[in-house]
Amino acid sequence: MAMDVVDFEIKGSEMQFVEVELDPGEAAVGEAGSLMYMEAGIGMDTVFGDGSAQQGGFLGKLLGAGKRLVTGESLFTTVYTNQTSRKLKVAFAAPYPGKILPMDLSKLGGTLICQKDAFLCAAKGVSLGIYFQQKMSVGFFGGEGFVMQKLEGDGLAFVHAGGTVVRRELQVGETLLIDTGCVVAFTPNVNFEIQYVGKIKTALFGGEGLFFAKVTGPGTVWLQSLPFSRLASRVFAAAPQRGGSREEGSVLGGFAGGGILGGILGGDDE
Repeated sequence: MAMDVVDFEIKGSEMQFVEVELDPGEAAVGEAGSLMYMEAGIGMDTVFGDGSAQQGGFLGKLLGAGKRLVTGESLFTTVYTNQTSRKLKVAFAAPYPGKILPMDLSKLGGTLICQKDAFLCAAKGVSLGIYFQQKMSVGFFGGEGFVMQKLEGDGLAFVHAGGTVVRRELQVGETLLIDTGCVVAFTPNVNFEIQYVGKIKTALFGGEGLFFAKVTGPGTVWLQSLPFSRLASRVFAAAPQRGGSREEGSVLGGFAGGGILGGILGGDDE
């Protein structure tokens, strides 16, 4: 099934959202929890699986839902359909600071491989599948795991990446070594492997982990400067490790909770 052709506008700088304009009868598919707003006259329908019409019967829908469950996504997606005779808009918001990338699948050979949580929304007709890395080393040490997400279709899909995004066009034999969490997406013809950093001291104390993602052209790869896993680890490291709240910068709060005396006697958890 051909995907609906939709118009869109990406708004914002650090916390972006994409506004999709639907003609009468057109529909968009959104990831669970991604809706920002929609105009009156758009109907919502939560479907089992990825929402693509090619899933025939209960078994097809069950397999589609199973694919999404394997990639860590919800069993359900939501289809937003323009049920009026005029154009209407629906908007989907990014879950954390970064950029929303419009991917025209027809210009990418009809297929895009991306990290598990990158998909945000798409024109109706996109197929959300799973992509198994062919080499077991990628599965054990790849950071993003053995299973990635595969988007297939002939129209627009929108993916989200953290921080600043760089698109690199790799020539034949051209290679990049990348932090495993910084790989957002790549075209299927890109060779994706895992490479050991090479030195024990660098691996243990360099702070970059034990392995790099090695991508080799030809093809296109998209990189992000702030993987969500990196952001989450920094937030967790900065959070108080004891129960309750900490009154930072408050002398009164420190006296009231015994914070100053406790800090002198027990030290700071950080």
